[in-house]
Amino acid sequence: MTTPEFIIVGRVRKAHGIRGEVVVEVITDAPDAIFAAGRRVYAGTATGDIAPARQELHVRSARDFNEGLLVGFTEVPDRNAAELWRGRYLLLPAVELPAPEDDEVYVHDLVGMRVDLPSGEVVGIVEQLYDLPQGLALDVRRAEPRAPGTVILLYDSTTVASVDKEKRVIVVTPPDGLLE
Repeated sequence: MTTPEFIIVGRVRKAHGIRGEVVVEVITDAPDAIFAAGRRVYAGTATGDIAPARQELHVRSARDFNEGLLVGFTEVPDRNAAELWRGRYLLLPAVELPAPEDDEVYVHDLVGMRVDLPSGEVVGIVEQLYDLPQGLALDVRRAEPRAPGTVILLYDSTTVASVDKEKRVIVVTPPDGLLE
């Protein structure tokens, strides 16, 4: 799979206060560098694509807030403007980000990966991703005809045993009874 031109680095959850700040869910391992004052990110859509106009947003301020960051952008002067950003993604050009380490994967690469059990039994294919309060979740389309539909698996260290980027396979150890 080829790396897209832009990579998701955050998602605007909601407006905060009256000065145009937004609560950002961080989707990067380097939030201090990416959301540093003066840095630029690109506006994305609610589906994670780059916005058609490739609008730049310049970080005015950023600080820790709950499980994410409270970010002010120069182009977002007040709460009314901030409300328009709810649910939209923030992106950076892939060339500006370091390649993921061997044990890391970009979020966008997870869709379409095969999901297996440690025994080699195929669970299914990752169809969609969800940002839940518990963390990132994989919506996996079941491969077995007697278990139609999908199953939701958390993408965490308890459930995901390994990810092979080259083979595009995620090995999972789901909680007992989840796949039955």
